[in-house]
Amino acid sequence: MSYVIPPAPQASVPVVGSTQRFPVHRIYCVGRNYAEHAKEMGFTGREPPFFFMKPADAVLPVSPGETGQMPYPTLTKDLHHEIELVVAIGKGGKHIAAADALSHIWGYAVGLDMTRRDLQGEMKKQGRPWCIGKGFEASAPIGPITPAAQAGDVQQAAIWLQVNGTDRQRSSVGQLIWNIAETIEHLSAAWELQPGDLIFTGTPEGVGAVVRGDVLEGGIDGLGTLRVAVA
Repeated sequence: MSYVIPPAPQASVPVVGSTQRFPVHRIYCVGRNYAEHAKEMGFTGREPPFFFMKPADAVLPVSPGETGQMPYPTLTKDLHHEIELVVAIGKGGKHIAAADALSHIWGYAVGLDMTRRDLQGEMKKQGRPWCIGKGFEASAPIGPITPAAQAGDVQQAAIWLQVNGTDRQRSSVGQLIWNIAETIEHLSAAWELQPGDLIFTGTPEGVGAVVRGDVLEGGIDGLGTLRVAVA
C-alpha cells in the first residue's frame, strides 16, 4: 500500500521485561473517579462515569529507569498533574460485562493525565469540549506496561505522586468510585474496545500545578514508578 504522505509512526509503550512494545490504539480517560478528587473539583456523590479521550500520539512513553522530558505546553499558565492507574486492553469487545472485564486486560501501567486546567475551566464555563485542556501533545506520560499476571493486587494498590520530592497525591486504587471492571463495562457500552486501547482510570485528590523545572515522580505498588521532568 502506498500513501500520499508518509504515515505517522505507531504510538507505543514499552513493556516490562521485554523488547516488544504495546501499540496504542485509543486513549480513554475517566473523569472524577475518586470521591475526594470529585469534591476538590466541586462535585460529590457517585455520579455515572463519564469519559473523554486523548489522541494516541499524546503518549509520552518513559522506559524503566529513565526520566521523561515533557515540554511545558503552549497557551496555559496552569498545568496540572493527575496520577492515574492505566489499564491496557489486550482483547477487544462491546458490552463487556463487569464479571468478564478483567479477562480483556493485557496489563497495567502508571500514567499522568496532564491538564491545561485554565483552558479546561474556560471550556467548562462556555459549555464547550475539553479537548484543548486535555488532548495536547505529550499530555499522557506513561511508564512501562506490566503484564496483568505480574502486576499483583492492582485493585488495592497504593498510588502516589511527588513533585520535587514532596507528596502531592497519595491514595489507593481501592478508592476508585467505579472500579476497573465496572469502568470497562460502562466504557464498552459506548465504544467497542480494541486491542491496544489504554484506559486512564481517574486520579485521586491532591491535583495541582507544576512549572518548568519541576520533577514529577509517581508510582503504583507492583507497577514501578514514572518519573517526568517539565522542560
